[in-house]
Amino acid sequence: MRAGFRAVLEATGQMEVVAEAGDGLEAVSAARATKPDVVLMDIRMPNLDGIEAIRRLPHHRVLILTTFGLDEYIVEALRAGASGFITKDVPADELVRAVRVVAAGEALLTPAVTRQLLDRVARRLPAPVGHTPDSLAELTDREREVLELLARGMSNAEIADALVVGDATVKTHVSNVLMKLGLRDRVQAVVLAYEIGLVKPGAGTQPPPP
Repeated sequence: MRAGFRAVLEATGQMEVVAEAGDGLEAVSAARATKPDVVLMDIRMPNLDGIEAIRRLPHHRVLILTTFGLDEYIVEALRAGASGFITKDVPADELVRAVRVVAAGEALLTPAVTRQLLDRVARRLPAPVGHTPDSLAELTDREREVLELLARGMSNAEIADALVVGDATVKTHVSNVLMKLGLRDRVQAVVLAYEIGLVKPGAGTQPPPP
């Protein structure tokens, strides 16, 4: 399977596979040594599973490969810091697109899709750990409001309309929120907002009434 993925990616003429690994420990070591733009990571691997491997690579963009559908494994991977996921039977063109999206610093899942995923598995997940409402202490009132709207799956343009501000202002607020909370992207912001109860399971994408 790794040979097949390598062939697909290098056939683009724009990507180079700098390392391969047969288990999680090898993957972490190889990623630290080669510093790739994207790590393509399986969830279930010998010696060290993909979720723990992601936790050990906090400064890497990780795209998860899985045979599983929308389940708790994916949620845990997103919590750990994954930038998105695809299934192992993904068509070649979709694999290439996914790697390019993650390499560009974007999340492969939209916040709205992530919310649907979280809502689906909410009752099967263990209680979240590691985050409390104190995580929001550094945010201004407006930044907290932006976080809630962002976590409801709203785009920057929709947030701008809701708050009656410009797109540039929203971008600044979103950047500040991610920086202050130590989050990699908007997907992680959704996960955090869900974990601390800022957004409830099944909540709609529209802002609450004033």
